[in-house]
Amino acid sequence: MTAELDERNADLAQGLWDALPYRSLQGHALVAGHHLYHVAPIHSLLHLPAPYRVDRRTVPDGTVFCSRLQHLGIKYGELTEPMPATPIGRVVPEDTDALVAAGHAVWDAVYTTKRPVIAEVRRKGEPGGHSLPRLHASDPAVDGLIGDLHAETERIWLQAPPELVDLHEGRIPSRAGSFETVMTTLLFVNGETRPLGYSCYGGLVRAALDGMPLDSLRQMARLMAATPAEFLGYCGLGTLWAFTRRVLDSLDRVGDHEDFVALMAHMALYVNCLGGWNLHLFPWQAGDHLRRVTDPLDATTATTATTAAATATGGGGAEKPTKPTKPTKAGKSGRAGAGKPGRTGAGKAAGRAGAAHSPTTLPTSSPDDPIAREPA
Repeated sequence: MTAELDERNADLAQGLWDALPYRSLQGHALVAGHHLYHVAPIHSLLHLPAPYRVDRRTVPDGTVFCSRLQHLGIKYGELTEPMPATPIGRVVPEDTDALVAAGHAVWDAVYTTKRPVIAEVRRKGEPGGHSLPRLHASDPAVDGLIGDLHAETERIWLQAPPELVDLHEGRIPSRAGSFETVMTTLLFVNGETRPLGYSCYGGLVRAALDGMPLDSLRQMARLMAATPAEFLGYCGLGTLWAFTRRVLDSLDRVGDHEDFVALMAHMALYVNCLGGWNLHLFPWQAGDHLRRVTDPLDATTATTATTAAATATGGGGAEKPTKPTKPTKAGKSGRAGAGKPGRTGAGKAAGRAGAAHSPTTLPTSSPDDPIAREPA
């Protein structure tokens, strides 16, 4: 697919444009509705200014967003979550059908098959590829830690982390999970990983750039990161816990805000990568029998009326209320694959970028496809 970037949030769009090309595990919204997103390997998304905000539910299908959660997202149908979002462009109208088809295929991959779908985002008409950015610190020990974080993130970026695979297959060395359960542990791992990346490390980067004193930043890092990371280590993510201990041990060596931002930004990207894989591997289909009531008000009314009628019958005592009819299952919603953003820049005309999807569960375009490589 092709998307045109615009000037609504020019700094965000430029940050994306400058980072291209890259590849990422394509994900799909699990709560909000018809929305696809993936983690973009762009450190600056954590803090770039984005003054233009919209309610995601109200914008046209095909709208492309970047967020401070390091997400590139695309709306392709109905959304229910009233979350403020920062648009940067829109998929071209002629690719809308492909976007919807890709969305349903990605939903099937995330919800059912667990077959990874890799999105490539590139400038339209230019070759694809992939690389992860590497920040630096002035202190040699801190810079070495950043290098190790970068290497580990690169290792698992397009390959499921072995520790997460083991966890999801029930191989948990600590025996976490009461009465041999696995789902309980998976649920808590998901609940701790997402805020650790989004709120803790992403928040620390923004706090540093907002000028919070370095001593306060060190203290906040110790307060916010240690407990969830230790718990995740117990649940099976030993590498994350090991990196967290190294980060906390290195805080006193961090001599300025720039080094602090570099270290926390790499931790944010690493944890967000883990979070993306965990969402992909999670056995969502295990809850397929639990479906939202189509009309909650009607269901409540029907239940109340049935209970009242049953209570009114009988002589010596109330009969057992009649069990209400089970609501009809709601249909599954689909999610879209990643669009290829185009280009932007202050005062310049919007450009285009193409998006390739693999494997073959999605419509694909070869980098050699003359249509995909057509100049803007």
